[in-house]
Amino acid sequence: MASMNKVILMGNLTKDPELKELPSGTPVADMRLALNETYTDRSGKKVEKVCYIDVVVWERQAQTCAQYLKKGSPVLVEGRLEMNEWKTKEGETRTRIRVRADRVQFISSGRRDEDGEKQAPVADRKPVESREPAHDEDDLRYDSEGSSNGGSRTVQGPDSESPF
Repeated sequence: MASMNKVILMGNLTKDPELKELPSGTPVADMRLALNETYTDRSGKKVEKVCYIDVVVWERQAQTCAQYLKKGSPVLVEGRLEMNEWKTKEGETRTRIRVRADRVQFISSGRRDEDGEKQAPVADRKPVESREPAHDEDDLRYDSEGSSNGGSRTVQGPDSESPF
C-alpha cells in the first residue's frame, strides 16, 4: 500500500527557537508554530482558533533558524509528521506527534533591527516607477519565435526590436 507523509504549514513562532547540540555534535532546534484560523459560524459570529504545532529542525538549518528567527517570526515549514515515544519516570508510555522540517522558509515581515524592532524605510530609495531602466551595450534579448530549425532561439542585440 502506498503512503505519503507531507506537511506544509505557515504560521508564527510562539517563542524563540531553542538550539541544542546532540552528543554527536549535530545541531537541532525545537520551535513551536501557531496557526491561526478565523471564520464565521452559522450564527454569523466571528470565531478565532489557534492550533499549536511543535517543529524540529536539524543540522545547518537549525543553526540558521536559531540565528535569524525570533518569537512572532512568520515562517513556512515543509516537512513530515513523526511520532516520538518515551517512558516517564512512573513507567507510563507517552507519545507526541511533531513536524520534522525538511525546509523552513523565512517570510519577511519588513526589515528589523538587532532587537527585532521594525526599521523605518530607507529614505533615499527611489520608487520603482521612477527608476531608470538599466541598459548596457552587452544586453542581449531573445526572440521567442525562433528559426526554421524547430524553434531554437535567436539572439538580438540591444538596438534591434524585440517582441517582448
